[in-house]
Amino acid sequence: MNRRTFCLTGFATLAAPTLGFAMSKDYSEGLAKKHLAMGDVVFLDFKASWCSTCAAQERVINALKGENPDYAKKVTFIDVDWDAHGKGALVNELNIPRRSTLVVLKGDKELGRIVAGTGKAEIKALMDIALNAAS
Repeated sequence: MNRRTFCLTGFATLAAPTLGFAMSKDYSEGLAKKHLAMGDVVFLDFKASWCSTCAAQERVINALKGENPDYAKKVTFIDVDWDAHGKGALVNELNIPRRSTLVVLKGDKELGRIVAGTGKAEIKALMDIALNAAS
């Protein structure tokens, strides 16, 4: 990682909560279905606080939200705590194989998925799919 990327990522991670563009909703039973029923595009982040891959994904997601605030304005981001919901209905319904899985849904369709990927281009492509579906 070069110095500029490191600094921007660090700023986005630290400033995101105060600027309001990186806030995600914490999953509770039925939350995703509620937003999907309202016609929202939902970006699910299956993560655990102890997972280094999940942390790397979160840094990229927050940096991308900082670069383009439309992501947070038009897409509903939901964090699914793997320790609490890893054996729950949502994980079973979507056939989620493990934590560090990112999924984009609209209506009853899955638009894209990444499992354990941390690359900026890969995550940006998934977030762009979500943004385009929301527009």
